[in-house]
Amino acid sequence: MLLIDCPWCGPRDEIEFRYGGQAGVAYPEDPAALTDEQWAEYLYVRDNPKGWFHERWFHAAGCRTWFTVRRHTVTHEIKPGGPDGAPEPGRGRDAPDRRRRFPRGLA
Repeated sequence: MLLIDCPWCGPRDEIEFRYGGQAGVAYPEDPAALTDEQWAEYLYVRDNPKGWFHERWFHAAGCRTWFTVRRHTVTHEIKPGGPDGAPEPGRGRDAPDRRRRFPRGLA
């Protein structure tokens, strides 16, 4: 089992998270202009490296936020997802809380 370090909640078991796929996949600027082959490539073709890989994870059983990690696909070692192992800018336990707050009874 993986131990994933949520930037907001700290280290948690993999079972609390949902895998979101490769990080940094940009949505096409004009999807209607794509051929079927181009659209299929956008939807289904992803990198499959042997080594470090940026991934998106959703903390479904915790803070319910998306974040990026770097995972080594051979050893399954996990590091924060920013460049050079730094946390993503404006993210993490020390960042200002930007999650939307609801008045009591509305959430």
